[in-house]
Amino acid sequence: MNAPTRTFEAIVIGGSAGAIDALLTILPALPATLRASVIVALHVQRDRPSLLTQVFAPRCALAVHEAQDNEPLEPGTIVFAPPDYHLLLDTGPRLSLSLDAPLHFSRPAIDILFESAADLLGQRLLGILLSGANADGAQGLAAIDRAQGLCMVQSPDSATSPTMPRAALALVAQVPHVLDPAAMAETLNSLHTRGLL
Repeated sequence: MNAPTRTFEAIVIGGSAGAIDALLTILPALPATLRASVIVALHVQRDRPSLLTQVFAPRCALAVHEAQDNEPLEPGTIVFAPPDYHLLLDTGPRLSLSLDAPLHFSRPAIDILFESAADLLGQRLLGILLSGANADGAQGLAAIDRAQGLCMVQSPDSATSPTMPRAALALVAQVPHVLDPAAMAETLNSLHTRGLL
């Protein structure tokens, strides 16, 4: 597969069980000069506040915060979906929160973020699916693939819970990057060095 040559406006990342460990490798490796927005949906407990921003903000060169409804998408930031809300990308581009029914028993659901971002950004979107214990994110990654965005999947053998990566690999025939978290971080930095992120 040819190396991408277009600029990516956003990176969407999804995961569940085991994904935080992967993110602790990937997100702190992103440089302060990254131009793309990074939007993360993780399956977290819906009945308590998320500690993700407190965990990641001190470790990352980029600004980290929890998404607010109708917030403009800012370049060079990392945004986490809040507990018990679906996070979508809307025209603007803006972030949008929804209380629609859970999908795959999850709110936020990865599929909803990935599909809305694919609809809006198409080939300017990079999607990353990490470790997780159900099939959420597989349909969304397929939507990114159909929109000619770039797909990355955590290698199942490096995932604490390989169900989610395996579901995506079963659905998306040609994922160009099936990598462990360290190799994902290296690939993202390479894209940034080439001026694509």
